[in-house]
Amino acid sequence: MIPFDFDYYRPDSIQEAVKIYEELDTQGKQPLYYGGGTEIITMARTHNIFTKALVDLKGIPECNVLEFRNDQLVIGSTVTLTQIFESRKFPLLGDIGSRIADHTAQCQITLGGNIAGTIIYRETVLPLLLSSSQIVIANESGQKQVSLHEVFNERLQLNPGEFIVQVITDKIYTTLPYVHVKKTKYEKIDYPLMTVVAVKKDEKIRIAFSGLCSFPFRSMKMENALNENSQLDVRINNALSHLPTSILNDISGSDKYREFVLRDTLINTLKTLEGVGLC
Repeated sequence: MIPFDFDYYRPDSIQEAVKIYEELDTQGKQPLYYGGGTEIITMARTHNIFTKALVDLKGIPECNVLEFRNDQLVIGSTVTLTQIFESRKFPLLGDIGSRIADHTAQCQITLGGNIAGTIIYRETVLPLLLSSSQIVIANESGQKQVSLHEVFNERLQLNPGEFIVQVITDKIYTTLPYVHVKKTKYEKIDYPLMTVVAVKKDEKIRIAFSGLCSFPFRSMKMENALNENSQLDVRINNALSHLPTSILNDISGSDKYREFVLRDTLINTLKTLEGVGLC
């Protein structure tokens, strides 16, 4: 049970959603946009979040799109992880979603909710960073389409009252060869010790991480090091010297253990995507 009362709104359009949010905010109701609601419900039960009003986005047609339009894949923010997986329109994104939580939760967790969530892993953002995806953001001025790289820095940087409408990815990225490795401490559905996602495009490897540090990231410096023409161990050492911050050291695993797992994962990833042998 959520331990507080709140008002519930389900607008039918983007404009109505933004207007409702603004009105509720003016009234001091601390409104929250609502997609799948899994994180909101969990945090509310543990008294880590409070609101007097929820604005449910699932009634907005643009937020429920999952289709190719010309040479781009458009995914609405309220499309669930299960829907993405079952569509097989973006296999890498689908496979990542199929390893987040359990199947029951995957039927509720939305793409927008996972990207914008407060839990540090936010694994669905990884293939979107690798594919230079665009996101459509709604606010009081209308809508804007920007590169995810412009608004995702450790976490999604949205202004109050803004929400994700859609994610747009060039079709070519949905068919690239890829590696997805999720390491957990105990069970398959546990939080990741780390998740590593890599694709190969134009003979270069792109790679992104979750669970390794306190936020998901893609590092161009690490990619450049891994794509150097040198021995494998040298490339990996150079890549690790460009980590954006320290490796996590928590109950799931020590920083030393994570580094050990990371090195092994990078070796296997490089071997898979480019046929690199052990040095």
